[in-house]
Amino acid sequence: MADPLAAIADRLAIQDLLTRYCRAIDTRAWDELDAVFTPDATIDYTSTGGAKGTFPEVKAWLAEVLPRFAMSQHLITNFDVRIDGDTATSRVYVYNPMGTRNASGGLDLFFFGGSYVDRLVRTPAGWRIAERVEETAFIDRPT
Repeated sequence: MADPLAAIADRLAIQDLLTRYCRAIDTRAWDELDAVFTPDATIDYTSTGGAKGTFPEVKAWLAEVLPRFAMSQHLITNFDVRIDGDTATSRVYVYNPMGTRNASGGLDLFFFGGSYVDRLVRTPAGWRIAERVEETAFIDRPT
């Protein structure tokens, strides 16, 4: 039987990794993503009209596109984490309001809901995302 404390520690480390992704995106701390993804990770944000490619390509795209938004707030829930030795998969729900400034100085908000579906690997530096696919459940834009 696997060590239950090690399994709990792995699960918490993966949950923390996924949370660090959200913080890095929302604070526009692009270089913090280097400690979230493997250097050769593949990322697919096409379900929302975003980029698909290697981690360096998508990181550059995020740094170009997301500053156009005045705010974003990624919230993740319903962690389904499955660990198998030094690999794991996860699926989390994501709810992401984002806003752009309007002419009166307020925010025009839109809302994204969906899932991040990840394949993770244990590295010498800890768990990292090796593959991410974003699946859209809904997008609610202002009319």
